[in-house]
Amino acid sequence: MRAFIIDGYDKPLHEAEVPEPSVGPDDVLISIAAAGLNGIDERIRTGYFRLILPYRPPFTLGHDVAGTVIRVGAQVRSCVPGDVVFARPRDHRIGTFAERIAVDQADAASVPSSISIVEAASLPLVALTAWQALVEKGGVTAGHKVLIHGGAGGVGTIAIQLAKPLGAQVATTASARNADFVRSLGADVVIDYASQDFAEELSGYDFVLDSLGGENLMKSLGVLRPGGIAVGIAGPPTPAFARENGLNPLLRLAMSALSRRVRGRAKRLGVGYEFLFMRADGTRLREIAELVDAGVIRPVVGATHAFDEAPNALAALERGGIRGKSVLLGA
Repeated sequence: MRAFIIDGYDKPLHEAEVPEPSVGPDDVLISIAAAGLNGIDERIRTGYFRLILPYRPPFTLGHDVAGTVIRVGAQVRSCVPGDVVFARPRDHRIGTFAERIAVDQADAASVPSSISIVEAASLPLVALTAWQALVEKGGVTAGHKVLIHGGAGGVGTIAIQLAKPLGAQVATTASARNADFVRSLGADVVIDYASQDFAEELSGYDFVLDSLGGENLMKSLGVLRPGGIAVGIAGPPTPAFARENGLNPLLRLAMSALSRRVRGRAKRLGVGYEFLFMRADGTRLREIAELVDAGVIRPVVGATHAFDEAPNALAALERGGIRGKSVLLGA
């Protein structure tokens, strides 16, 4: 079948013929109608996450999928051929830039009935990331002040919409041209990152969702109240993350070194920092689908690309400027 693969870290994405997916007893085989593009695809291609998530090249990229079930394993009870589902395949089973993919039934859910298949493909990774950051790690609840960086991006557009029904007051960073757009999603305060310094404008926040890392993360710690927490999805990973994921002692030492500066600043300020590497979760996707059908969350698809355009589409994503998600159409 057709797929877009890399032959080694930092090698170009290219089309190739690959074997058909094997279908295990708990797997569903999906004919892919659309696949979301995500920053993690590029980071994995370049080897940025190879210490915590090593893959053996060649392998197919892609972390979001929506399509039709065409075959199920012997143990599958959650769906049948013909069902339309969406999923974020679990780590080491990615590969949605292809004609078909087999995913564990626990990772898949029926698509929301109120949106298109393309919109459904845009949701799994970013919606799960937003939920796990805000609810599971951040404990965001009514009255909390929340800062979400990159409010017009893939994670940001969903995180803003999710934070509002939780009862939070939401600030976000965005370009001037996207100010009204992020307000329409529910942002109460918009910081123009080109002309304003969020660290000077904001203070006393309970939670920050940082998608940039580096100095942006360091500055974000300073807007938190004592006891507040920043969750980073761009790194650096922490020793706690390494322990939770059973990584070896050498990797724990490496992550301790990588995150020492940010953890030190957090400690001095009396705030917390956690790294989030989101996980697949079909049960949560079903709940997210209900929120979509209830009108609480609406997907934002800023660009669609033909299957043949996958390499250019991924490169365009890295250049930025796309509202919400970019989606690759099926072959």
